[in-house]
Amino acid sequence: MKEPVNARPGEAAASDSAADAALAPAIERAAPNAEPRSSHEMAIGELQRLLAAWQVHEPGARRGEDPEALHQLRVTARRIDATLGLFKRQLPRPLVQARKTTKGVLRTLGAARDLDVQLIELAQYCESLPDPERVAAEPLRLRLQSERERARARMTRGLDSEATRRWLATLRAAGEERGEHGDEPALAVLPERVERRFRKLRKSVDKLRNKSSMEEYHQVRRRAKQLRYAIECGAGFFGKPGDETLRALRRLQDRLGAHQDAHMAQCRLALLAADPQSGLPPPTLFLMGRLAEQHAQLTSQARATLSRSWRKVRGKRWKALRARLGQLRDSALPPPAAAVLTTPALQLESAAPAGELETRPLKH
Repeated sequence: MKEPVNARPGEAAASDSAADAALAPAIERAAPNAEPRSSHEMAIGELQRLLAAWQVHEPGARRGEDPEALHQLRVTARRIDATLGLFKRQLPRPLVQARKTTKGVLRTLGAARDLDVQLIELAQYCESLPDPERVAAEPLRLRLQSERERARARMTRGLDSEATRRWLATLRAAGEERGEHGDEPALAVLPERVERRFRKLRKSVDKLRNKSSMEEYHQVRRRAKQLRYAIECGAGFFGKPGDETLRALRRLQDRLGAHQDAHMAQCRLALLAADPQSGLPPPTLFLMGRLAEQHAQLTSQARATLSRSWRKVRGKRWKALRARLGQLRDSALPPPAAAVLTTPALQLESAAPAGELETRPLKH
């Protein structure tokens, strides 16, 4: 039976879209015999591409006419954070410190984005309702719209703040200065980073139980994203095993995104219903209860399908990618020093009479 699609409107569903693929910081496909770049060069290249994407999406996010622009700006910020974390030993200190500001930018964008998602979901829910119930949903829509405008105002102030402008200037100034390990080949750094992120994800998944908290599920989602971004960064080296693992990770991320979105919507509806100052009429409160119940069902469905999605990640796809990582790591190692033969042959030579010894090159 086909699994229900509960993707986040505009985000989880966009993970396979052309827009999201264009934003991905995956390097160009490297020719099989191409010389690997240093990890510093790869990190700087990723940051430059992401800054170009930021310039494309920031104006639209500020206008607020298309929710997708804000979504893409938030994705760009997440990828900047992932790149700074992935190469923190290869980048100079000012860039690594800029990651603190990245977290604040993400929180500001996330608050506005969450309300975009909830308004989209409410509109989709109302499409199948009869007219009287659509009328009952209107006060809820107006309330969410009002909260969205306030969140967008905070977002705009955050984008205009000195801290954000300084953060962007620091990222743009990145260039020749390297971190302590900046000269390490990308093929030596990326496999280790990908394997470490996979281990962290596996550890988080193994801790999940039927009654695990939302924070535990959110931790799995964060680590799935970190692994995905690390693999995308080396997609040109990882080839087909990387592509297949990415597809499985996106499906896992979609399930987790639907789970979190439904939970966030439930919490907001519960807060509104419990607020005596909300002024929402009884028909609207009744409709909100039904909507909350639907969100609860989506949460249960997402949890039920999570195990299946994880098996597709950790199974043969990960084994193939792990083998490829080993090949790349071995190719980045310096060639072994020529081995010096031990002395059995020399001992035979030494048995010759004095004066008859002659120096001959050892055969390898």
